[in-house]
Amino acid sequence: MDGETDLVALVAGITPELRDGEYVFCWLRSPGELPPGVALGTFAEDEGTTAIVRRADAELAGLRCSGPFRLITLLARSSLAAVGFSGAVAATLARAGIAANLVAAFHHDHIFVPAERAGEALEALRRLSGDVARTGRRSRRGRGSSGRRGVRAAAR
Repeated sequence: MDGETDLVALVAGITPELRDGEYVFCWLRSPGELPPGVALGTFAEDEGTTAIVRRADAELAGLRCSGPFRLITLLARSSLAAVGFSGAVAATLARAGIAANLVAAFHHDHIFVPAERAGEALEALRRLSGDVARTGRRSRRGRGSSGRRGVRAAAR
């Protein structure tokens, strides 16, 4: 697997970046409802397909959606095998009362937060990263699980 698995290194290096635009989560009864090329991502569920789409594209297509959300990309290059990274991020935002819809991709993790709370979410993630960078300990093996207590304490 590519990417970092050391939790302390990942959290210390989160580097959150707020992306331009607003997004919505749309529910599709059939994939044909979605205009070609507009989905940032899709997921097939038993009830239908969920598509993450730019708000303007969804409105033009008349799709049923929830949102709006802003997208924060975590520039830390995380491994899909990393343990606790999504949890530390979600716990930090939950303590701030901010809903977080996380999507893991091959190179980075992405968070959709309510549009009106994006600035607060960005600040909370930067604070988490700074706290762990100051107090956390890197694993002596370079990768692994040591130092998680420092991450948990900083995430509180």
